[in-house]
Amino acid sequence: MADLFSSKQFARFTEKAIYKLLGGFADSLNDGPSFINAAEYDSRYFYEGSKKFRKNPSKNSFWSLGYAIKDLTPYDYLERDYYLGGYLTPDNGFNNRIQKLIDKMQCRIIAIDDNSGNGTSFFATIDCIGTGNAHIKLIRRRFADLIKYSHPDAKIASVNVFSTHAHSCVDTQGLWTDTVSKFLHNKKKNKKGKGTYLDGADSEFMNILASKIAEGLLEAYENMVPGTLTLAKKDIGDNYFNNKNRKSATSLVTTITRLIFTPDDETKTPTVIATIGAHPDVAGLPTSDGHGTGRDLCGEYIYYMGETVNKAGYNFMFFNGAICAIYMSCGASDDGVTLAHRYEKSVRYGIELGRILLSLTKTEDEIRASKLLYDEEEIERDTKDAEKNGCKYSLWCENWLPVKETSVKPLLNIRLKEVRLSVTNPLIEIVGKLNLVSYKVLRENDGTYSVVTEIGYMQIGKELNIVMVPGEFCADLLDGGESLKAESSFNNTNFPYPPLTEIFGKELVAFGLANDAIGYIVPDNDYILGEFANHYHELIGIGKHAGSTIIKAFMEMRSELGV
Repeated sequence: MADLFSSKQFARFTEKAIYKLLGGFADSLNDGPSFINAAEYDSRYFYEGSKKFRKNPSKNSFWSLGYAIKDLTPYDYLERDYYLGGYLTPDNGFNNRIQKLIDKMQCRIIAIDDNSGNGTSFFATIDCIGTGNAHIKLIRRRFADLIKYSHPDAKIASVNVFSTHAHSCVDTQGLWTDTVSKFLHNKKKNKKGKGTYLDGADSEFMNILASKIAEGLLEAYENMVPGTLTLAKKDIGDNYFNNKNRKSATSLVTTITRLIFTPDDETKTPTVIATIGAHPDVAGLPTSDGHGTGRDLCGEYIYYMGETVNKAGYNFMFFNGAICAIYMSCGASDDGVTLAHRYEKSVRYGIELGRILLSLTKTEDEIRASKLLYDEEEIERDTKDAEKNGCKYSLWCENWLPVKETSVKPLLNIRLKEVRLSVTNPLIEIVGKLNLVSYKVLRENDGTYSVVTEIGYMQIGKELNIVMVPGEFCADLLDGGESLKAESSFNNTNFPYPPLTEIFGKELVAFGLANDAIGYIVPDNDYILGEFANHYHELIGIGKHAGSTIIKAFMEMRSELGV
């Protein structure tokens, strides 16, 4: 008990030191070029969503969906400096300039409509560490210009942009892009109060990215065809997930959820839409054995899930879930098999999850009869390799039990809401003032700072209810967990609000990093800025009130919708 007390006291002492030292440094800086007075904030290119939430499908409604995929991989990566977003450590010399391509950085896009008159909703998921709201609005603006010119009568309900949180794709936020020299340059300009700041993320690349995704959104709209939608979901157990470094948070979402859109026209390609919640963070870490610097571009496990699904004859769409402290666990897919490179963990994990995704409704016999799902030569080779390494190879489909697939009636409700979050983290304030990330920061009347982000709630049929959160969401805030309780939280107080499943009174799926990337969102009562072993997430987040502010906004939304 004395050790616990002393460790907490030390953490609180460290937190006070952070606020004093970093807060003092932040106060010494002038506001950066992206700071504006709160009264000047402009909500243009924010889409509210469905005007009317329907309880039942409208008369003569039907599903229609279009798909597109865009390659965002820079073709000139050997001639021009590009940096990975996700790791900047002593191991890689604080330099993560891309040296090699493993696979591709992609954006997967769907346009979907229940044809009720509410309009079409668009969803784009980028393989990247995160996409800030300012760049998402740039994408929306480019798309609005394109669709207005080519389809002036198109009715748009919402345009939503997500990030997979892949740690080994081009940095789309700015924190990992030549950070040291950019910091020194911008600090000098900040002190003088004039001059041109270097941008956070590579502005040329981000402009190209925005244009490509806008074109992809238009393609998805033009590719829309009528069809049917089905839903299947299965708890795949905790072997594929690892609560890595937040011991107080106990909720773990181990369900894989799958929608399949099947066009009425059999010549058209069906689309699989999938979601789980796990960090795609393996490939970008350097290794000490000489097999990799960690500076290789890789779409992580999502790319290989997609490749596996594509081989089965489907388009692939992916949403990551509530991933605060939740990482991919390679134990079930590695089993001691020899891997020369770190990215091979992502390959194996992605292929295995792709096979699981395709097999949700299949029997074990059906799985074993498929070469794509059950490769006997591969299994025999991996079994021998694992045994040679003193491990036992486990087969993912052994004793497999299928789940039922249900038809989803054409009912799409979606509502978005803008939320203002107070910036209380001095590190984030410094990053903003030195323009190290691309974000509009609001200067409030009382001298404090805030940012505007978005939350969302969506119903697909009566079977699937989704919350969209703008960062790496703690699953305890979704499903309930020990960190919401006084006895388990760092500050020994209760979180003042219920989790989202209690607020909405139903099972929910979370889509994370939705329409923004504000970092980690954790419960206020479990917030401590000075304990890095189990609470490093607080360093990479807007501030200590983010959790409660987001939950209160969802409570307001539920009241407004009456759902």
